[in-house]
Amino acid sequence: MNEETDRIKVAVVTGAGRGIGRGIAEALARDGMRVICVSKSEASCGAAAESIRESGGLADALAVDVSSGEQIRQASEKLLEEHGHVEVLVNNAGITRDNLLFRMEEDDWNSVVNTNLSSCFHWIKALGRPMTRKRWGRIVNVASVVGLTGNAGQANYSAAKAGMVGLTKSLAREFAARSVTVNAIAPGFIDTDMTSELDERVKEGALATIPLKRFGKVSDIAEMAAFLCSDKASYITGQVFTVDGGMVM
Repeated sequence: MNEETDRIKVAVVTGAGRGIGRGIAEALARDGMRVICVSKSEASCGAAAESIRESGGLADALAVDVSSGEQIRQASEKLLEEHGHVEVLVNNAGITRDNLLFRMEEDDWNSVVNTNLSSCFHWIKALGRPMTRKRWGRIVNVASVVGLTGNAGQANYSAAKAGMVGLTKSLAREFAARSVTVNAIAPGFIDTDMTSELDERVKEGALATIPLKRFGKVSDIAEMAAFLCSDKASYITGQVFTVDGGMVM
């Protein structure tokens, strides 16, 4: 047996405490990976990891404030010390602080950009180098359709998600020679805690823009992420996959 070939892959999923991140963590665990569930809340990432373990999967929880580059560096050092390698990284953590530009506070801008975009830079810089040395790795950044189209009242969020797209394409070129793929998923409206809080009129307006006439499911995003993190996607890099019911064509 080849120890390196037979080794269980370790995957880090940020924002794994709920919604899309939790769905991705569960999908990767079903594929046989050991999943590190990361979120700011120790309780939420702990519950996600415990649920995976109860289902027979391998998972650990790690509370990290991803808006802090220093916390990410410390967490990454700990993970590499414990596991040696992290083969898969899914940058999913994100927040919103919506407002029209003239009403948006500087802190609203900085907190969204730091959490949604700068965190990707810090995680990839810390965990990507061992992937390139091993010559195998999968990085998936969960962006958004508004990073492609823009959205009134979400200048900070749209800018951060658009930045994730540019980061994805640039790093795909940098890492390709080392067989590390970097791709992005741009979800549309997905049934999560966040969308459940939307006003009914907002939901109706959103549905009018979706050719499939329904919101997506968390599993729609999770299965796409699982595919991109697998050996089956070895010849795909630098791509942005819209999973949005046809909103952006």
